[in-house]
Amino acid sequence: MKVAYLFFNGQLRGSKKFYSNLIEKQKGDIYCADGGANIAYQLNLIPKEIYGDLDSIKDEVKDFYAKKNVKFIKFNVEKDYTDSELVLNEIEKKYDKIYAIAALGGSIDHELTNINLLNRYSNLIFVSQKEKMFKIEKSYNFSNMRNKKVSFIIFSDKVKDLTLKGFKYDVENLDLTKGETRCVSNIIEKNEASLTLKNGALLCVVK
Repeated sequence: MKVAYLFFNGQLRGSKKFYSNLIEKQKGDIYCADGGANIAYQLNLIPKEIYGDLDSIKDEVKDFYAKKNVKFIKFNVEKDYTDSELVLNEIEKKYDKIYAIAALGGSIDHELTNINLLNRYSNLIFVSQKEKMFKIEKSYNFSNMRNKKVSFIIFSDKVKDLTLKGFKYDVENLDLTKGETRCVSNIIEKNEASLTLKNGALLCVVK
């Protein structure tokens, strides 16, 4: 499985050790969206490429990575995409999974925009020490995640025939419409739990 890590310019939720161990355990290419390079620098990581208008990256970080021959891909300040989406447009088809780090936090408009990227890029996963967020279509198996809290938020206009097995609140063939909150704050009770749906998409948040 080919893996990439994309550093956003949000907040690093959790300890530096958590992220260092995460990347050490499952090695992959590292990319940064502008100020995300500041966070990669804190973790002593060398990215493959840094994208953006480069208005958020600190001078000392920029100089350090330039000396390390890291590739900078610069865009105009006025552009049609966020720095993070510019990276995703370039790399999404090259990797099976793209783990986004520091994608949450900061200004609320940027945070909501980042979360919305999960709906567009199916191989994108937000990860922090506190939670993991990803999109589910059709089915998903939750293995060895007993006692984890999980919420499902409707990403599509409708969800058809949602079935949950192995949770505190199991459901069968449940239909939902966007804006409903019925599937928030569930708990995985079995070592092997499953989700299936006929149509639609869900945002999954595991804590």
